[in-house]
Amino acid sequence: MSTEILVSFLTPIGTLLFFVLLYMLTARLLERQAKGKTDKALIKSIILFCIALIGIISVILSLPLGEMKGQVTSLIGIVLSAVLGLSSTTFIGNALAGIALKLRKNMKPGDFITVEGIFGRITEQGLFHTEIQTIDRDLTTLPNMSLASNAVKVTRSSGTFISAEVSLGYDVNRKLIEEALIEAAKNCGLEDPFVHIISLGDFSIVYRVHGLLKDVKSIVTARSKLIGQVIDSLHAADIEIVSPNFMNQKQVGETIFIPKKYLPKTDLEQEGQAPEKHIFDKAEEAEKVEQSKERVAELQEKIKTTQKQIKEVKNVEVKEKLEKKLETTKQLKDKMIDRLDEKVEKLDNT
Repeated sequence: MSTEILVSFLTPIGTLLFFVLLYMLTARLLERQAKGKTDKALIKSIILFCIALIGIISVILSLPLGEMKGQVTSLIGIVLSAVLGLSSTTFIGNALAGIALKLRKNMKPGDFITVEGIFGRITEQGLFHTEIQTIDRDLTTLPNMSLASNAVKVTRSSGTFISAEVSLGYDVNRKLIEEALIEAAKNCGLEDPFVHIISLGDFSIVYRVHGLLKDVKSIVTARSKLIGQVIDSLHAADIEIVSPNFMNQKQVGETIFIPKKYLPKTDLEQEGQAPEKHIFDKAEEAEKVEQSKERVAELQEKIKTTQKQIKEVKNVEVKEKLEKKLETTKQLKDKMIDRLDEKVEKLDNT
């Protein structure tokens, strides 16, 4: 009896082993093909998910259920239909949104994005979710549907304008304020600075200074630095920064409230600069991986072009030079793939 039971479970066990091996071999094959490709990870996720789903169903159907097999088959169909129906707005929706985001190619790992008030750098783009690293170094997972259905601000890698606002009273000349604010932006190394007057309040005017930041990786530091320089520049121009409430209540005549000059013992700005390398450590690694993939893809295209040239050229000397060039490019590509593997492993461990 025990032998018959064991024999009856041979088919399910064999089916299970088959799909496990198929899953592992497919994962390894796709991983090898995905090297140097920037858009293969999504396809890999879809294929492996389909293999796993088909494998689970096949194992269940291969169980020795006898007359119950028809009922189990119907139950699986009902369960699948119910799951697909109930999760269509989330599961399938996130998958479709992930595919759409990948095809759109308007963001990639390493980019700074802002969505629904959340600011950070992308560390991973999956089929169902996108992971970003926020300024407190924590990882936040956003459903792809959220990115597809809400406005997403992507900071351009070529540069972005950063700004700082300040409210000042009507008793200070507008041009003097604008000069001080532009000077503050220049002191931060920002390019093409300009000032906007945002609003005229009951007690104060709101000014906003803008400046072009070329190195977007230092955006957190640059924003803080700009605010600090705004304070210093306004005080250097003998312009006090106080709240309207404070201005209404003080009974001190013509006294101007500007802090006394302070000479720090150490250069605090230099000591505290570039915290981004600690804040966005995983995002930095993700960007390096993405850049390495793009570099490998470029080398692959170069190899194809050289191989085509070798087939078309008839001169023996030129063909030999092209073959040497091809061999050098292939060796460089292999080295880049090895480095890419190391970077991917480092990213997974971050």
